[in-house]
Amino acid sequence: MRMTTADEDLALAAASGDGAAFALLLDRHYDRLFAFCFRLTGARAEAEDLTQDICAALPAKLASYQRRAQVTTWLYRVAVNAAHDRRRRRATYVKASAGWGDWEVNRTETAIEDAAKIDWLTTAMQSLNDDLRDTLALVLDDMTHAQAAEILGVSEGTISWRISEAKKRLKEFKEKEDVA
Repeated sequence: MRMTTADEDLALAAASGDGAAFALLLDRHYDRLFAFCFRLTGARAEAEDLTQDICAALPAKLASYQRRAQVTTWLYRVAVNAAHDRRRRRATYVKASAGWGDWEVNRTETAIEDAAKIDWLTTAMQSLNDDLRDTLALVLDDMTHAQAAEILGVSEGTISWRISEAKKRLKEFKEKEDVA
């Protein structure tokens, strides 16, 4: 029975869910399909992956098979389309990942700069008196002036003045540091 059933009949039976027909169809055409995929890709591993992708998708694709073409012709078309899809996905991936290295370098540099700024601020805040340092720490921790005033038991105006004074002192600290 192996060679007595036409490929087209096997394809139609496989499309209807006949697992034995599908297995026989793959048995007949797998080597030819792999060889074709190898010619399309030029690499054994790529050809193996492409052939496996095609075989995995074949049961669903067989539903669209119509007897207008020979199974081999139809399989070649499926393989060519799968190879094109694979190349498009790879090109899209390469295009999307091309800027990744630059982005990562910039992200790393920004993180280093941010860490240096935080280190500087932490050191500079030690030069402030306790009231200014406590006020600035609260505001830097995303507290509103009203919340900071409530926590410290002072008015909002006092918080605003302390922040202004802390900025002025930090600026002086930076200027002295730059001169040295």
